[in-house]
Amino acid sequence: MSASNAHNSQHGAGPGPSAAGGAGPAQTSSSSPSDLNKIVRMPHRLSNVTLPEPHDGRPIRKKADEMGPERYPKAFHLLKDWIEGGLDLYKFELRKLLWPVFVYSFLDMVEQNFSQESKAFLKDMWSDFENTHGDDLRAFETVQLPIHVTENPTTKIYRENKYRIPLNRHVSGQLFGFLERQEDAGGSVITLLLQTYCQIDSTARGPIEPFSFEAIARRAQNADLDEADVQEGIPGVFTGVSNRDILDTHAALKLGPLPMELELREDVRAELEEQDQRQPPAAGVPSLVSEFDAKIKQEEGVDAPSRADLPLPPSRARDVVMEMQKVRESRDRFQIQDRSGGAGVPVSVCMFTFHNTCGSVSSMAFSRDHKLVAYGSMDSYIRVWSIDGKALKSRTIGDTDKTNNRKLIGHSGPVYGLSFSDAVSGLKYNPFDEKQTPLETDSKLLLSSSSDGTVRLWSLDVWSCLCVYKSHTGPVFRVLWSPQGHYFMTAGWDKTVRIFTQDHASAQRLLVGHNTSISAIAWHSNGTYVFSASDETDKTIRMWSVIKGDCVRVFTGHTDYISALECAPNGRILASADIGGNIIIWDIAKGTRIKRCRGHAKGGISSLSFSAESTVLVSAGLDGTLRLWDINLPKDASKTPLLGGPTGSAPASSLQHADATGGAGSDSAAGGNPQDRTITVGGQPPSPATATASGSAGANAGSGGAGKKKSKEVTITSDQISAFSTKKTPILHAEFTRMNLVVASGCFDP
Repeated sequence: MSASNAHNSQHGAGPGPSAAGGAGPAQTSSSSPSDLNKIVRMPHRLSNVTLPEPHDGRPIRKKADEMGPERYPKAFHLLKDWIEGGLDLYKFELRKLLWPVFVYSFLDMVEQNFSQESKAFLKDMWSDFENTHGDDLRAFETVQLPIHVTENPTTKIYRENKYRIPLNRHVSGQLFGFLERQEDAGGSVITLLLQTYCQIDSTARGPIEPFSFEAIARRAQNADLDEADVQEGIPGVFTGVSNRDILDTHAALKLGPLPMELELREDVRAELEEQDQRQPPAAGVPSLVSEFDAKIKQEEGVDAPSRADLPLPPSRARDVVMEMQKVRESRDRFQIQDRSGGAGVPVSVCMFTFHNTCGSVSSMAFSRDHKLVAYGSMDSYIRVWSIDGKALKSRTIGDTDKTNNRKLIGHSGPVYGLSFSDAVSGLKYNPFDEKQTPLETDSKLLLSSSSDGTVRLWSLDVWSCLCVYKSHTGPVFRVLWSPQGHYFMTAGWDKTVRIFTQDHASAQRLLVGHNTSISAIAWHSNGTYVFSASDETDKTIRMWSVIKGDCVRVFTGHTDYISALECAPNGRILASADIGGNIIIWDIAKGTRIKRCRGHAKGGISSLSFSAESTVLVSAGLDGTLRLWDINLPKDASKTPLLGGPTGSAPASSLQHADATGGAGSDSAAGGNPQDRTITVGGQPPSPATATASGSAGANAGSGGAGKKKSKEVTITSDQISAFSTKKTPILHAEFTRMNLVVASGCFDP
């Protein structure tokens, strides 16, 4: 189904009567005083959205069965020529009429057995609507008989609902004044189609077009769209709600990595050369410069976006050090090569469990250098922990509190989203001046979103709120930094996605298109696109251009609430998960589904993450299991090793399990080594984390260690590599580190 047709009307419409209209020539005489009076009075007559009745006392020129099919193309071209020949101020809004008039004209022709004429009409208008309504046009190609109109899913939607069109009062007055004057030339046909199948919503605002005064003023105020725009179209068909045709599923995408700033590239390469000389690589290990050159060559791909497309602040010394460390991590990480059917070297997982949370944790996140972990609570506060148990630093004057956790207070409602700014494990020396201390490359900022409708920016140096963003209406469910920093994305109950920069309090982009609130978001790896998923009735995933603000892809296929999204580092693959335990892998460029992965029990998948090579996906489930998936399709499905038994079993990797928040007891992984040992991390009570290291040779691939009965209810697809299950810990967050280790966290729930 095309996402570019229309939505949101609940008014039924019966079979449409044939339109009346004469075949006489168009009137070309100048407007008389009586005509002008009609136009002036028209807005008042239409203020309650009342269209002219089909039988209002005027004589009908001809009966419907005496009129030929040529009246429909003639009337359509009459309307189109009038719109294109009018003032530019009104074209943008009046063009909304062309698609519904075309659709209902075509359906009327088919129902009246004008088969050949309807085919010719469709072919003639194809090029006008292909970009925005290509899917529906292809569906109309199969509609050739009256019975097809009642059986085809697309045509049934148009027949069973009225198409709502918001029009400014002055514009609608001009429209129906023109149709009255041109009644015999086809105006009566257009009037009858609009009166029978459409609903004109008269608005008091000024004419809408992209660069009108009102549009610019609304953007400056971050104002939401009018309710009339939200209700435009037909439910379940057109999910775009902006004032322009937004969806072109054939648009070329630039999915390559964002090129590095030229000056930054030169600085990083010079420092890497010096580091290679200081510490020559071992035999068989590539140098840091060669690793960096390979990365730069990849960035120069033909489909990579231009550096000028996405404005970013100039680089600093900290950025040079961070890029150097990322190159080192890329070279030295654990390599996860291409797999087939789940065969390959197992991946290690480190699990952190929070105790004594009493069900109050609503969100969780790791810093990118994995030195910090934070959770948001239903009690409106945020708590940040150091993973290694060491005291957190503080630059606040007079702050001598040496604790391993900090509490951030400021929200007035549950905290639903958290995101740390970028960080890496820093160098042990300063490459620019050896006498100075090493540059700090840890996380400096934390973003949080809450049901109080605000997004807060927190300093991790002085542990206080730096800025409050109040753009959303209603709860803000998700917040996420972009891969390059500086930009971040928010989404919430008001059905919108907003793009911010950290130095502006107002949103730089407002992305509108979903029917219901946003449940999951993700950034593309090059930072020029974002993804958003909608819950409840919508269940669609949209891909947006950050540069233009347009919707460039729509992914449909989920039948449950979409709970997690993640884009692969290679920028070609998107993974989405829902509360039914389904994971769908998508081809971003084609906008099509690659495959579906199954293994989690019902309860939802809280997070997804790709390995650095984009070959393995990890999923965290509220069923208490963490699963690794092979992204590539098996080369020979018949030879793929099946998971044994009803529950199945898969090769598992070693797992380290950590219990946080000083709780007693541990929730070791099911199927782990019986000789687990407890290690207290940090020497001061109460202990923030106790780690249990277990080298498991196998893990239960069923659902959460809940026994055979629950496992039999879950079908595990053959692309599952391994599975780890906890006893009573729903996993809230899991992610691959840059070194391809998996870290996960959850709250013990007895």
